[in-house]
Amino acid sequence: MQKRRWRAVVVLRKLLTCAICAITMMALLSVHVQVFPSSKVPDLPEPYKLPTTTTQLDVNKYSRVSIEQEQSWSKEQTPSHLSKPPLPSHKLDGARGNSDSKLWKHPPYRDYWPCVEPSSNYTFPGESKGYLLVHTNGGLNQMRAGICDMVVVARIINATLVVPELDKRSFWQDTSNFSDVFDEDHFISALANDVKVIKKLPKEMVSAAKIVKQFRSWSGMDYYQGEIASLWEDYQVIRAAKSDSRLANNNLPPDIQKLRCRACYEALRFAPRIEEMGKILVERMRSYGPYIALHLRYEKDMLAFSGCTHGLSSAEADELKKIREETAYWKVKEIDSREQRSKGYCPLTPKEVAMFLTALGYPSDTPIYIAAGEIYGGDSRIADLQSRYPILMSKEKLASVEELKPFTNHASQMAALDYIVSIESDVFIPSYSGNMARAVEGHRRFLGHRKTISPDRKQLVHMFDKIERGKQKEGEDLSKKIIEMHKKRQGSPRKRKGPISGTKGMERFRSEEAFYVNPLPDCLCRRQSPNLNGSLVIK
Repeated sequence: MQKRRWRAVVVLRKLLTCAICAITMMALLSVHVQVFPSSKVPDLPEPYKLPTTTTQLDVNKYSRVSIEQEQSWSKEQTPSHLSKPPLPSHKLDGARGNSDSKLWKHPPYRDYWPCVEPSSNYTFPGESKGYLLVHTNGGLNQMRAGICDMVVVARIINATLVVPELDKRSFWQDTSNFSDVFDEDHFISALANDVKVIKKLPKEMVSAAKIVKQFRSWSGMDYYQGEIASLWEDYQVIRAAKSDSRLANNNLPPDIQKLRCRACYEALRFAPRIEEMGKILVERMRSYGPYIALHLRYEKDMLAFSGCTHGLSSAEADELKKIREETAYWKVKEIDSREQRSKGYCPLTPKEVAMFLTALGYPSDTPIYIAAGEIYGGDSRIADLQSRYPILMSKEKLASVEELKPFTNHASQMAALDYIVSIESDVFIPSYSGNMARAVEGHRRFLGHRKTISPDRKQLVHMFDKIERGKQKEGEDLSKKIIEMHKKRQGSPRKRKGPISGTKGMERFRSEEAFYVNPLPDCLCRRQSPNLNGSLVIK
């Protein structure tokens, strides 16, 4: 009897064992996992290759899409760190690891928000006394600032503003018209409650009494309401010969300052096809993860104008000097390059930028967008930067030749694409404080004090020169010094700087921080906690 029981137990154990084995085999077969490696060698990853995208630019799209349907980046009012778009899941591992670090963190915006609405005393534009024609001058960002100031001047002198004419005679010889670069219809409609804007001077005004006037630099209300407005007694058309720096940065009525911001950040949008291409470039750049937009101001015109030749050959220095001498409207011809650099007046070289980024702690897999024209010296000039930061992108690398064809050979339109990618970047770093650097910094402040690192070039070049002479080495010690040096140079909220103490006359105005570099306090108000009545206090 006991033997029978023992045999039954043994049989039951065997059955259970077989059942467990069967279940295990079924489970293995149902899971599609290759347990053993294939003998085939897998394809190597290409971390620096441009991700494929189905997004292509349709240049005929705009006849089918109304302006009202567009969500323009330029109309964004919410600070970026409150509305940061989610990063694509296929971004680089290195960038993913740094996405939450201090390297990408925006400075605290301290509850500052755009406040550009006019006051209750603001009125509709009065009866027009005549027409204001404007000939803008300079590159894209110099023209942008000038256009916005001329909107204000038209308001002050009760003029009808004719859509400004862009500079076609500058170094870049760009033939673009206003509507090629900016959204002309939006510009006119957005300013309807401020200034009457028309596309062309009426035919009956062609033979009217005109005067060409070069407005005085950095002028205030008294100048325009007095000397310029009095011209209406004899003339029906006033033509502004230049547009840059014609309006004071400070001491203007609040409504006038707010109008400048409405003109710059709301009315003056780029043309729809430029905005669309800009958005495509931003999307493709973001596919790599959080990125730096580097305004590498190292083009031939910049170096020729500034007289900065550090690290260049004698033949290159001679070529730049010749350009400067032959450019009539560049007043300064003799420049001491060494003195310029020691004072911090020269752009950082690509090699110096690479050392700067390394010292700040940005790893080698950081995606960088080069916002610039053709770098003087070509690929060999940026070899040091490329070797440290291989993911070095540009509009030419992110887009096909066909996509960029509508904008090629138009410097202002190409610069507009760089402007958009720079505004939307996680970090913006200019190698030189030129017109674009200042414009982008101001716009990023307006949009929520997005991180903008302004290199202290004067201090940096002294450090880099020591490295070049073998008296200092790159490493932790240098990194600590540079990080500490730039703690307060990252775009945090502060009031616009006034003139340098002791300066007089025009030099005093020239030493001020430009209005469009920092629109605080005029166009940014601090939102405070609700008061006892439950309403929000803004001051």
